[in-house]
Amino acid sequence: MTIRTDFPHKVSETPDMGIVLSDGCRLSARVWMPEDAATHPVPVILEYIPYRKRDGTLPRDETMHPYFAGHGYAAVRVDMRGCGDSEGLMLDEYTEQELQDAEEVIAWLAAQTWCSGHVGMMGKSWGGFNCLQTAFRQPPALKAVVAVCATTDRFTDDIHFKGGCLLGENFGWGALMLSFSSRPADPALRPNWREDWLARLDAEPWLAPRWAGHQSRSAYWKHGSVCEDYARMTIPVQIWGGWADNYMNTVATLVANVPAPVKGIVGPWVHQYPHTAVLAPRVGFLQEALRWWDRWLKGAPSGVEDDPAYRIYRLQSEPPNASAPQRSGQWIAEPVWPSPNVSMQRWFLGHDGAEQPQKRAGYLGQSDSAIQIQIATPQHLGMHTGEFFPMGLNAEMPGDQASDDALSVCFDGPVQETHLDLVGAARLSLHLISDAPLGFVVARLCDVGPDGASVRIAHGMLNLCHRDSMEAPTPLVPGQSVNVAFDIDHMAYRLAPGHHLRLALSNSYWPFVWPSPNAGHLTLLSGHLDLPLHQGQTQGWTPPPAETSAPWQHKVLRQGASTRKIETDLISGKISLVISDDLGDDENAAHGLQTGSTMSELWEIHPDDPLSARAVHTWEQRLSRGDWRVRTEAWAEMTASPSHLQLKARLRAFEGDELVFDRSYEEDVERQFV
Repeated sequence: MTIRTDFPHKVSETPDMGIVLSDGCRLSARVWMPEDAATHPVPVILEYIPYRKRDGTLPRDETMHPYFAGHGYAAVRVDMRGCGDSEGLMLDEYTEQELQDAEEVIAWLAAQTWCSGHVGMMGKSWGGFNCLQTAFRQPPALKAVVAVCATTDRFTDDIHFKGGCLLGENFGWGALMLSFSSRPADPALRPNWREDWLARLDAEPWLAPRWAGHQSRSAYWKHGSVCEDYARMTIPVQIWGGWADNYMNTVATLVANVPAPVKGIVGPWVHQYPHTAVLAPRVGFLQEALRWWDRWLKGAPSGVEDDPAYRIYRLQSEPPNASAPQRSGQWIAEPVWPSPNVSMQRWFLGHDGAEQPQKRAGYLGQSDSAIQIQIATPQHLGMHTGEFFPMGLNAEMPGDQASDDALSVCFDGPVQETHLDLVGAARLSLHLISDAPLGFVVARLCDVGPDGASVRIAHGMLNLCHRDSMEAPTPLVPGQSVNVAFDIDHMAYRLAPGHHLRLALSNSYWPFVWPSPNAGHLTLLSGHLDLPLHQGQTQGWTPPPAETSAPWQHKVLRQGASTRKIETDLISGKISLVISDDLGDDENAAHGLQTGSTMSELWEIHPDDPLSARAVHTWEQRLSRGDWRVRTEAWAEMTASPSHLQLKARLRAFEGDELVFDRSYEEDVERQFV
């Protein structure tokens, strides 16, 4: 990766530019722009997120925003209302207030004397969501967006629910936001930091129960879901995703449905910007974004209109590695998507006579046949699934699936004599019977090598209450057969000769999915898998090499350390995933703020008892400078009864050694469909 410091424009920086909204709330912005922008106005690139520009995202901000400023843009990084150094309160994600504020910020920026009147918006994750959501609202000055790791549908493809299944990450994200949002503004920028901090703590929401309570695709989730009306997406979109992230479906979806110019790129990456992310190969995200901005914000001919619609890194078979620093593969490019190079090939689920659902209960073949196989998998299946959005190399990606395969109902395809190329989303159709009104099914598509090692290519899941509708789910009728169908996540994968595909089915997936109230079992009567077979001539793509601006200057005060373990209690029989992540402590060389954080996660369950599921997360945040010192502690726990989800939390804040805030939260959420 090349660090760039030689830019066409000299850059000036403003660490705290105030943007006062119509209700008087002052947002804090860090701004980089060309030194002569006052006399030669430039377009603006806005990143608008809740993750604290003063310390939280500062390391990544400094690899990007000076780069854009050095190429003739004003790069503006804004803390959202109620976050970081901005005033006000934040009460939920993607609220109407948040999006109205975004529109006001864009209009304010466009009206500045140093702005040409054209604004672009970029962001990853939360920032990727809200730049798509803001584009949906079509503010006049917004001319283009660049989104990374985002979604079009807040219910079906976000951290709360997937296929109608309640994700463990819904609880985890609630605990994280309880901690992240508890920190005060920097006193160096906000003299009234203490008054503001106490008001922020007093209004701090415990969001996990609220999210878990919306168990259908209601108006709550439709708000902010741009799939509600793709015709409104008239602003050009460059959309990025990663195969090691769980927002990979968005890229193909936007390319296929949005009427505005859209270009999609999916690499092997985790939940990070592509110029700094693992897995390698990294690419020149900043150069590609700059081409986008040059065309749509400056009107300069950069050739982006002629780029292929969909550029993807096709992974290839290699041994499983939950901490892989890179993945082998090849860049391919599709001029249009859906592609005429992709056709669906149907494989049927067949039974080979095995009496127990171990390792291999059946086969994937070309002939349809009736089968009768029971799916009743242990509750701890899924320990090797990895994180919903892995961030790095701490064994956060899917590991060897062989042990989970051994607990699943598996259907194996034939050993490949030649390469098998898959690009797109597979679709699984099943005819089955449930013995309980609530339940779900999970499908993992795996690459099994000659040595038996199993690599997860993609997975998908369906809450069976949502078999006919995400908006209007209905419980199952025990003993009554139903037909269900759902997509497995998008993929781009080359299966090597000597390997074979495996479809692994389960009705448990801990801790990725919160378990059903009853272990239950499904009886599979028949099924087929439609695979997106990629054939024909394929274009290649040679991405520019990764570049960044200079990294942040800081002093490491204390090194961090991480562990990730699967533990078995030989007395209780419970099996746990135990995670510890100490991020250490650092001191910013520019302004002296010292920051650090520590977290732990426990996900425990008994293999025979879904009601034994328990998650406990703890977070500590630390900030100091000189004699000033604050910290917050967040604790959260989730359990369940047959009728309710039980979510508790506690938030404490200290100024020095004095406890200045202490609140406990407790809420039971009725289990309607989960």
